[in-house]
Amino acid sequence: MRLGLREANQRFSKAIKAVKAGQEVVLTERGAPIAVIKPIAAPQTREDTSAIVERLQSLGLLRRAQKQRPMPGGRPVTIKGGPLSRTVREERDATG
Repeated sequence: MRLGLREANQRFSKAIKAVKAGQEVVLTERGAPIAVIKPIAAPQTREDTSAIVERLQSLGLLRRAQKQRPMPGGRPVTIKGGPLSRTVREERDATG
């Protein structure tokens, strides 16, 4: 599917539906292709995921847990101080 930039902007959901259906969407500017939106390839099976984990482990980028445990519960963590958003804004203002 080919879409001009203006049409892609106005009908973005149409482009995303096409990508979800497995199509590539070519974005054009004045008729010239400038970009492609395409589906990403995800691991299809557990074996694929295991191979990725093993490769990352062999590169030293991943270390397997020594014990298998469930993920931590969803309890909120209470911290002292003001809201995190305010702290981030203050840090940005101080460095900007």
